[in-house]
Amino acid sequence: MPFTLGQRWISDTESELGLGTVVSVDARMITLLFPATGENRLYAAADAPITRVMFNEGDTVTSHEGWQLSVTAVEESDGLLTYIGQRTDTGEDNVRLREVFLDSKLTFNKPQDRLFAGQIDRMDRFALRYRARKFLSEEYRRATSGLRGIRASLIPHQLFIANEVGKRHAPRVLLADEVGLGKTIEAGMIIHQQLMAGRAERVLVVVPESLQYQWLVEMLRRFNLRFSLFDDSRYTEAQHESDNPFDTEQLVLCSLDLSARASRV
Repeated sequence: MPFTLGQRWISDTESELGLGTVVSVDARMITLLFPATGENRLYAAADAPITRVMFNEGDTVTSHEGWQLSVTAVEESDGLLTYIGQRTDTGEDNVRLREVFLDSKLTFNKPQDRLFAGQIDRMDRFALRYRARKFLSEEYRRATSGLRGIRASLIPHQLFIANEVGKRHAPRVLLADEVGLGKTIEAGMIIHQQLMAGRAERVLVVVPESLQYQWLVEMLRRFNLRFSLFDDSRYTEAQHESDNPFDTEQLVLCSLDLSARASRV
């Protein structure tokens, strides 16, 4: 469909912008102004993610002044639409409303609204989303879900422990390996798996003060888990944001000394 100045289009990816108006057209690019938000968007004319807004007989449209029109006929001239019908507030017939004067706050957020307005995604984009969802579903069903993607050697006894704990509901375990056998990695695997599987959303790690930075670095470097380190100053600052300072972050790392103080519990 050729673009014409004054036509009304809606963005497929940013429907919250409302109706856009074509304000500039050249051989390769088009510019849309979205009056509801005052924003402009520049699109490639050959593959713009926008949908033409065209109403039909029987629809009710709203003007930029706020009154509504029950459409009885639609005229097109030089690529621009004019809606003809009866005003719902005054009952006046044969009122003409050019599309450029439509209310810009119109959005199609509900699926049925998008369907009736013809705001339908391209088949190749739907197929891409379908394949991505199918792949994600298969990943979650794998026995190794949550145990892959970590930057650590795949040592059998660590994988066994993480897998066994991951099978349990609300696990409570004590890791008691010998020194140097990787209890930090095992704990990280368990945390990572619980988060990836959706069984945990918030994590609190309490360690001796001397191990805080080691854990902070290990969780980030090996598992890409960005913990927030809570010390006295951070704890005091967080108290101003919430009654429970630990609610201000999803992943928290603190010292045993901080958590053991009576005033902190």
